[in-house]
This record gives sequence, structure tokens and C-alpha cells, in this order.
Amino acid sequence: MKLFSFLTILSFLSLPGQLGAEESAPRELEGVGIEEHLGQTLPLDLQFRDEAGATVPLKSFFDGKRPVIVSLAYYSCPNLCGLLLNGLVGGLRNLEWSAGEQFTYVNISIDPREQPTLAAEKRKNYLDTYGRLGAEKGWHFLVGDEPNIRALADAIGFRYRYDEEQKQYAHAAAIYVATPDGRLSRYLYGIDFQVRDLKLALMEATNGKVGGIADRLLMFCYRYDPKTRKYALFATRLMRAGGAITVIGIAAMIFRMRRNGRG
Repeated sequence: MKLFSFLTILSFLSLPGQLGAEESAPRELEGVGIEEHLGQTLPLDLQFRDEAGATVPLKSFFDGKRPVIVSLAYYSCPNLCGLLLNGLVGGLRNLEWSAGEQFTYVNISIDPREQPTLAAEKRKNYLDTYGRLGAEKGWHFLVGDEPNIRALADAIGFRYRYDEEQKQYAHAAAIYVATPDGRLSRYLYGIDFQVRDLKLALMEATNGKVGGIADRLLMFCYRYDPKTRKYALFATRLMRAGGAITVIGIAAMIFRMRRNGRG
């Protein structure tokens, strides 16, 4: 993709809202974008091929216990897909939870020409960068045919197209967090994923079942802001949480004082 096209896509992704009626998308972005389908169940019966070449249904990656991070990135993409995958791995490396333990990660190539051998090579590279022991059991890179890829992309609301002139796919950048039973829970946009946003999105997908008490308190104090596409501190909740902590602290102090007095 030309440098102009690439930078145009990045600037488009950084917009907090959609283009206004008076603003037209560049030619490179016509038909490209993301429409959120929150709450929709993914078509889990769709068939893909894993990095070993085996045909697997999408539902095999949803165990009813762990949330699933889904991305749509093709392995030979020279620009945006690599930045997205690098950014995601960078964020996940700083997250204390691990793939294969607290969550599952699945990437599906949008290019039907790509084969399992390339998926296996890219998977190994990113697993090496991730550097977590045992992560391979929860880290999957898939390929598929055009109908199944399109069906999944349509369910997510991921609109992309092949640019004949550039011989590349034009697409936006985001990851999609799904519940353990396959419902779309949160969209996280861009190529830089903060640990806090990843943690909160995974916790939302499981109603707080992932993480400890401190993590659940964090989820209580933050909420997703669709305008900024980030999690933001919710002042009212913070004050409530702070008040509750203060009351608990005072009660504990009084209890200790009375206990010491009896001693």
C-alpha cells in the first residue's frame, strides 16, 4: 500500500467518531470500516483450518469458561496487520493473565489464499515474542475459504475489500473480545492496546469471573467510553468505592481498638 494510503488509514482509525456527512472517505477506504454488533453470537459452526492444517469449527475455541480475543488479520499484510498483532502481543505481555489459562486468542486470516504453513510460521514468531510458558494451547492462527471468512467478518461487522491496484486488502484495525459462549462483548480499536483496557474487556466478557477482588474493584470504577473508544474512570463509582473502602477501614480500626482494649 502506498505511504499516503497507509497514513490515511491510521488517521482514520484515530478518529473518535465516524466521518460526518460532509466528509467523504478516501477512495482507499471506500467500503471499509467496522460496525459494532455487540451481543451478537458469532457463527460458531464455521469451519477453518488451524496451523497444523486440520479442519476445525470456530466453536472448538470457545470452552464456556474463558473469554476469547478474536482478530482478523492476514499474515502477508505488509503494514497494518503486523502493527495490530505487534501491538496486541505487546499489551498481552504486560498483562498478568496468560493465553491458555485465563483467556484464548484466535486470529483468522482474511486472505483465503493463505495456507496453514504460513499461519504456523507466524504463530511461532508471535508465541516466541509473547514468551509465556504453555501459551500455545490458547494461541491459534487460522486460515479459511472465502465464504467462511466473509461470514465471520459480516457477523463481527468488519468490512474490508481487496485493492486490485495495490494487490492488498484495505481494512481497519481492531480486536474483538467475546464471551466464553461466543457473544461479542467489546471492540478495542487501533494498534496499541493498553493493559487496563485488555483486562477490563476480558473481565466484562466473563462478568468479573476473571481476576481477583482488586480487579473487580477496577472494573467497578471504570466504564467503556464509546466516544474515546477507551475505558475511562467513572468518578461517581470511584467515590462510592472510596467511601466503601473508608467505611470498611474505619470499622476494622474500631474492631482492633476494642479488641486491644479487652486485652
